[in-house]
Amino acid sequence: MSSDGPIVIAAGGTGGHLFPAQALAAELVSRGHTVELMTDSRVNRFADNFPARSIHEISSATFGLRAPLRIPGALLQLARGVLQARRLLKASGARAIVGFGGYPTLPPLLAARSLRLPTCTHEQNAVMGRVNRLLAARVTAIAGSFDNPRHLPESAKCKFVLTGNPVRPVVKAVLAAPYPPKGGGRGLRLLAFGGSQGARVMSDIVPEAIALLDKGCVHSVVQQAREEDLARVSQRYETAGVTAEVAPFFADLPQRIADADLVIGRAGASTISELAVIGRPGILVPLPHSLDQDQLENARRFAGDGAGWLMVQSEFTPQNLAELVARLAAGPDERAAAADAARRFAIADAEVRLADLVERIVDA
Repeated sequence: MSSDGPIVIAAGGTGGHLFPAQALAAELVSRGHTVELMTDSRVNRFADNFPARSIHEISSATFGLRAPLRIPGALLQLARGVLQARRLLKASGARAIVGFGGYPTLPPLLAARSLRLPTCTHEQNAVMGRVNRLLAARVTAIAGSFDNPRHLPESAKCKFVLTGNPVRPVVKAVLAAPYPPKGGGRGLRLLAFGGSQGARVMSDIVPEAIALLDKGCVHSVVQQAREEDLARVSQRYETAGVTAEVAPFFADLPQRIADADLVIGRAGASTISELAVIGRPGILVPLPHSLDQDQLENARRFAGDGAGWLMVQSEFTPQNLAELVARLAAGPDERAAAADAARRFAIADAEVRLADLVERIVDA
């Protein structure tokens, strides 16, 4: 049980950072702790569901050597954020802080370090992010979703604890869904999505691939598409005679994953975790241009354990995708084995493990 001071969570305002942070917050609140969130202005989309007593927007900025003229301004913003966070941490009597990566977590973690508070970072991906790498020598503990993440400094390996990536309660609600889903046997039910903002390549490739398949191979498609792509994607499925639901966003995405025989998507940490916990096989197309190739490494680990199939974007063509989907449609045993492997890949109690770690550093 908590004393008066909160446990502060620092997370960038995107779903990839906030969803695991939200799951940890819910677990901590259930144990009697008070939680506060430090984040950036992008949080507004998800703030209603975050179980925090207070949500604070902290000044932050990104910078890199490719834009040297922006570095002084970015450093000024970060310094301002450190001072903001320091004042808030002192005023609230915070007992510890947990960071989920990204530049918005840098000022709060540096402020906590200056106040000698216990600190923990969580790395969602199989490659350590740059901010988490920068903080590795300074924090009390490091948690991670994947064992032995790339770029974990040798000197920090003694601090690392494998916890898994916490998933939201709406994901946990469907983790017992059987595979294959109920109502199967009439062709594949496919789900295609490209992350919280969508991915144009999915709109370009998936409908064309499905159009190449024999009738009856696919029963239905649910596809996320950007607003500007909705009409053409819907029209392509209609022309091909395929039942499809196309939308820019699905609020019930975990349930859609549970209802699918096969998922086609990117390889972000949240996607991998949700596929694993729910137990669904996936064709993964990693984002090709990220600096650290974190999605590629995520996909390699997931596919390497037999839970899915990795297809780099340069090979993600209608013909190649159609051939793979046709093979999987004709091979229910292969799909079922991948679904079983996905469940074995999962760490379904990640929020419990991470909350246990946080309580240990608070009590140390």
